[in-house]
Amino acid sequence: MVLTKFNALFTGVSIAIFSSMSSFASDLSFGDADTHLGKVTVSGWLRANIQDMDYSDNDHKLQFNAAKINVNYDAKMLFGNFEYRCYQFDTLCDFSSLVNANLGYKFNNANRITVGVQDVPFGPGRGWSTSWYGGIDVNAGLEDIHNLGLDFQSHITESTKIDLAYFIGDAGNYVGKGYDSSRYTVNYVKTNIAGDSSYNEKNMFIGRIDQQLSNFQIPNLSLSVGGSYWYSDIENLSSGDTGSRNAWAAFARSNYKGLNLTITGGKNKISNKDPIDPDYSVMGSFDSTYYVANDANFYTADLNYVYKDPNQRFTLMPYLTYSSYIKNKSNYKNSTRNILGAQLDIKKFSMAAEYIIGKNDVFINGSANSLAAGDDNSTNRMLNVLFFYNF
Repeated sequence: MVLTKFNALFTGVSIAIFSSMSSFASDLSFGDADTHLGKVTVSGWLRANIQDMDYSDNDHKLQFNAAKINVNYDAKMLFGNFEYRCYQFDTLCDFSSLVNANLGYKFNNANRITVGVQDVPFGPGRGWSTSWYGGIDVNAGLEDIHNLGLDFQSHITESTKIDLAYFIGDAGNYVGKGYDSSRYTVNYVKTNIAGDSSYNEKNMFIGRIDQQLSNFQIPNLSLSVGGSYWYSDIENLSSGDTGSRNAWAAFARSNYKGLNLTITGGKNKISNKDPIDPDYSVMGSFDSTYYVANDANFYTADLNYVYKDPNQRFTLMPYLTYSSYIKNKSNYKNSTRNILGAQLDIKKFSMAAEYIIGKNDVFINGSANSLAAGDDNSTNRMLNVLFFYNF
């Protein structure tokens, strides 16, 4: 009850901050990062969107979609980040959630530790694609994940970076209508659906290595490869038994004169210790609860090109994303999401348009079974146009 009141109060405060920040023409910052006291920078965006779906006539209207507030802290020895987001499904901020809230310490220029709710260092980065909607592996609980724990980061050489992380659990449930799915991150969750088991992921051990490669003396070319591994306990709250997650991801990145390619692939293997439904588990986020196959391979390929106007009037970035969740159970249908998009930035304003093609996709005309056994296996399409005011 106390947490619910706090979340409601925080949502109101966030709305007020979002409104007041929109009057600033540049980032609001205080202090100096080269001092022990440090510098605080407040930024964010307000977002509206309009959608057109080939499977529904309920949209076609421009509406407020989301807002983000981001606070960064940087000092000689300390650093931190706070991010909170507010969304509108039916009414203003009827869903909102903490994304990050952490504080870190710099041992030196090469080594640091971060404690709190933060990005899970799995895969090539927080997001594996350029798109705003995100790839299908976000909804499988592998990409753009933010949990509670600590991460030690070290540049062991100029070209080699490692992360060694431990997460005690997820970041919790926030403001919304979902039973335990009012959260930004896709986590294993509790369910109030009769017959379904509930889950909790804890004791997550994650390691990642990111290695810069030689550019073969080609100017403007950069190459890197890396890998990450994720082991955790999956607590079956219904049976009382504890299973596990074993997942790995390998990735490669290249950049040449504004052309960027990122390729990610790996395997997700879950033992949920469920005697009735051993092949899938309940996950949730954004007020939605659904099933995800326990044994699958996953792939994401993202290509984008950043064009900067020589007169600094605008930046244009077209992009293309392929993502899939390939299930290893013979009668399960694979899930895919492909996105063709572009973003235009002009001063403090941005516009993005994304054409999204989904198959067995829980958020593109799918069902709760889309990421498990699959749904009707049809291909569905959506045009998502976004408008931003950045502060």
